[in-house]
Amino acid sequence: MMDAGTIAGVMKGIHGATGPTDAFNISTGAAAKSANTPFARVFQNLVQQTSELDKKASQAVTGLLNGQGVEIHDAMIATQKADMAFELALQVRNKAVAAYQQMMGMQF
Repeated sequence: MMDAGTIAGVMKGIHGATGPTDAFNISTGAAAKSANTPFARVFQNLVQQTSELDKKASQAVTGLLNGQGVEIHDAMIATQKADMAFELALQVRNKAVAAYQQMMGMQF
């Protein structure tokens, strides 16, 4: 299970961000603004940026295999960034599904 410090480290490594929310264009200084942002929009941004990282990794690997001057370490770094972003998105999705299932199991 990932704690906040681990997520911050992952996001810093993925985008060079200073915090876990910086990497996904969520302003840490505007807590009230992010409170008004629906979870669906935040998750949609997460998925879009994960997709972009995947495309960059795919291009880097293709460039490496075609001999287009891409270094192996650049391709590996791009691949690892895409993998870490996917794992983060998957964990956020799993937590959201678990919270939904828990709420559906409540009795009023």
